[in-house]
Amino acid sequence: MNESKRRFLRRSVGVLASGLAAGGVRSAGAVEPPEIPPSMKIPGAGMGEYGSPAKYESKVTRTLIRSQPGTTGSGASRTPLESLEGTITPSGLHFERHHSGVPDIDPAQHRLLVHGMVKRPLVFGVDALLRYPMVSRIHFLECSGNSQLLYQPTPPNVTAGQTHGLVSCSEWTGVPLRVLLEEAGVDRSARWILAEGADAAAMSRSIPMAKAMDDAILALFQNGERLRPENGYPVRLFLPGWEGNMSVKWLRRLKVVSAPVMTKDETSRYTDLQGDGKSLMFTYPMEVKSVITRPSHGMTLPGPGLHQISGIAWSGNGTIKKVDVSTDGGRTWAAAPLVAPVLPRALTRFRLPWRWDGAAAVLKSRATDDTGAVQPERDRFVAEHGNNAIFHFNGIQAWSVAAGGEVKHVYA
Repeated sequence: MNESKRRFLRRSVGVLASGLAAGGVRSAGAVEPPEIPPSMKIPGAGMGEYGSPAKYESKVTRTLIRSQPGTTGSGASRTPLESLEGTITPSGLHFERHHSGVPDIDPAQHRLLVHGMVKRPLVFGVDALLRYPMVSRIHFLECSGNSQLLYQPTPPNVTAGQTHGLVSCSEWTGVPLRVLLEEAGVDRSARWILAEGADAAAMSRSIPMAKAMDDAILALFQNGERLRPENGYPVRLFLPGWEGNMSVKWLRRLKVVSAPVMTKDETSRYTDLQGDGKSLMFTYPMEVKSVITRPSHGMTLPGPGLHQISGIAWSGNGTIKKVDVSTDGGRTWAAAPLVAPVLPRALTRFRLPWRWDGAAAVLKSRATDDTGAVQPERDRFVAEHGNNAIFHFNGIQAWSVAAGGEVKHVYA
């Protein structure tokens, strides 16, 4: 080891030690050994058939659960992003978005029809799908209405999960859609597919054939276990990087067609009303985006010293290339290290050590993907798109840190 590396290590250890001391952590040599805890005096609990989180983590639940008036299942619940680390979302905390509740579907009775402009219409049972070759991929899923509260003229008084928690990331396992389409013999002139779900809303979207033949999968497993009912059991369509409602849950029908069907779910909804009164349609990919999850709204820093800024970034168009972080409201920026693995169309974790001096500060993160797309400032985004919209918001999020350590949502 050369002398310059030794100096770097000595400085790093000194910064860490002083930061820990500022945070109230003492070195092991400065105190007596701790008392033997009760957990070491009696045998622990036995084994269970299915694991559950620790009882001390009972407050880590889906958040801002809201249903439309008069319904119990037409609405959304959000992932508590500020309570999580890493990039994989536990299945039980994956966000929900339903249009008519969660159906109870017997997999032994469920059927998937592939028809329309094909040589051989096919019907698949779930057991048959489970016999096909499968792939496993890690991807995020984001509702196009995620972060819609940030279109408001005043900052919402809610947590990171409540503003941005309609995004989650899982390992999805299933059958490549192109395998079934090729088996059915798709007409070469067909350019679209109608996907329909088996819920009471008959959720349906038109899917470009190019995407279906590229990376679309029929997901049967999530994070190693069978899909949960709220995430599309027994089979769902999954379109990596595209707005979440297109990954139709409880999939029952795929009709190969020549043009978009213009269903209720892509005309009356899931279009982007602009400031000039016009609407954008077929805005499928979710744009580059990031959010600092710790520290964030509702938290309080215990005092000056070394803190870790942690957050997530993602892009439906590719892979996160870099994330810049500002602690002075955007006047200066520093590159935050990306935590491996950094995968295409997946959440990417970034972390940056920050020595807070106790003065008021404003934290921001700005993501860039490998296409060169850069996350825009909120003011610029709203100026370009207007504030009539509720979909596809990807502007920069800002948190203010007061001198007393309280963290709040601000527009800056």
